[in-house]
Amino acid sequence: MKDLKVKVLVVEDEESIRRFITLNLSAAGYLVGDAATGEEAIVMLKTFVPKVVVLDLMLPGISGLEVCQKIRETMQETFVIMLTARGQDTDKILGLELGADDYMVKPFNPLELIARVKAVLRRGTGFRDSKEVFNCRDLCLNITANKFFKENNEIELTPIEFALIKVFMKNPGRALKREEMLNTVWGDDYFGDTKTLDVHIRRLREKIEDNPSQPEYIKTVWGSGYRWQQES
Repeated sequence: MKDLKVKVLVVEDEESIRRFITLNLSAAGYLVGDAATGEEAIVMLKTFVPKVVVLDLMLPGISGLEVCQKIRETMQETFVIMLTARGQDTDKILGLELGADDYMVKPFNPLELIARVKAVLRRGTGFRDSKEVFNCRDLCLNITANKFFKENNEIELTPIEFALIKVFMKNPGRALKREEMLNTVWGDDYFGDTKTLDVHIRRLREKIEDNPSQPEYIKTVWGSGYRWQQES
């Protein structure tokens, strides 16, 4: 019988932490693989094919940031949760810009990690809509096909980016507060801050805007959040 367990890859060079995370995720019902180096992780991405990667940024050899970048180049549907040490704010932002979906700061409660894994997986399943196709000028979001197009050319989006564009196109012209968007896309139990949202918005602008520094679609509502500009 085919194993339907969700695969999670834990990439952490400290053995005690790696075993601790692996044991807790296994107890929560996930099929867990582990790697101690970036090189091992890259091999396991192809052989194990995880749905979620719990990735430490500080790895010997190939860094966690490089692993994250390789995941995003070839595995858009895989979720990445970064593990960082306190004070590594620059690395957190860089990791998010390279495509990580979320981050956690060590030390952390294993129950919180499990909650984060469940949260990113919920984003991947999404929810059904009465309307399946949304159009805005030269953009088209096809929810049924899970595809996004600009001028009839498909643009590859991560699950988080797809969820964000979906929220925007379903609410044209409405000022959406950052906290509201975090709750909608990341879930009510999300423990992170608005920095994560802002970085994902910046990445999304780079993919869909002709001039990301002067966006035509995703407008900033200063002191509040963002608004989708339906008309030019």
